[in-house]
Amino acid sequence: MAKKANYRVKLRRRREGKTDYQARKALVTSRKPRLVTRASNKNMEVQIIIAKPHGDEVLASANSRELIKSYRWRAPAGNIPAAYLTGFLCGVKAKAAGIPTAILDIGLDSPTKGSKIFAVLSGVVDAGVEVPHSEEKIVKERMKGEHIAKYAKSLGAGSEEYTAKFSQYNAKGVAPEKIAEHFAKVKANIITVSKGEKLPEEVVEVVASPKAAAKEKAPKVAVAAAPKAEVKEEKPAEVAPVKEKAAPKAKAAKTKAPKEKAAPKEKEAKAPKEKAVKEKAPKAAVEAEPKAPKAKVAKKGGKKE
Repeated sequence: MAKKANYRVKLRRRREGKTDYQARKALVTSRKPRLVTRASNKNMEVQIIIAKPHGDEVLASANSRELIKSYRWRAPAGNIPAAYLTGFLCGVKAKAAGIPTAILDIGLDSPTKGSKIFAVLSGVVDAGVEVPHSEEKIVKERMKGEHIAKYAKSLGAGSEEYTAKFSQYNAKGVAPEKIAEHFAKVKANIITVSKGEKLPEEVVEVVASPKAAAKEKAPKVAVAAAPKAEVKEEKPAEVAPVKEKAAPKAKAAKTKAPKEKAAPKEKEAKAPKEKAVKEKAPKAAVEAEPKAPKAKVAKKGGKKE
């Protein structure tokens, strides 16, 4: 709680742990593009942003999910090799957009040596973008995933702990012991695509395991054969309802016959109408009788004159 009158509440984004305004002010006043890195357990987001009066503008960006969609990365997208490749991809895009330099913006993350943030920085620098940094924070052995390969060999292939921790690698056909080779192939794919060339088909055969490819083809054949058998069984079922629809038409023709019998009813209805006309006749006679005395009254008036 505040004890003095000059206590000042911190800004909302500072209280939420999102923005260090003192560091941001120094970065914005430098008028240089910022290399913003934000990491999560499964993905990595890298952007090169420049501050403008109307707001920040993103000049180049890359996400670790792009490695899987466009560059055939088969390993998890949240490890250090994926962070390096994401930074390398962002650096290639920035170089193509004419951005020569940038300043690292890590936000409120702690600058730990060998972390994913500095793996991104190493990838951007290797792409040709100049970023002021210290080489002590970068551990080059971890960029290619050599520490992952050593750990996998220490557990031993086939053990319970090995299969539990590297299940995603084995499911996608990439052995963790050969992560460095897979890293080099994906990096080469990024370079070839940046030059406007298409990826060779041989890369898919090397990355994808033959066992996984055989499993993917098997269900496709079974699914294609199933609907053909169902179509043959449904054809005789469609003939039966056609006969049932013809029967109600004959019944409808029979129901039209009694409509002709309704004619005598119309004759009976017309007869009382004629009686009603005859009954109106005496009413006219009654109305004619009072008219005669009115003429007599007029004559009497003449005699009085």
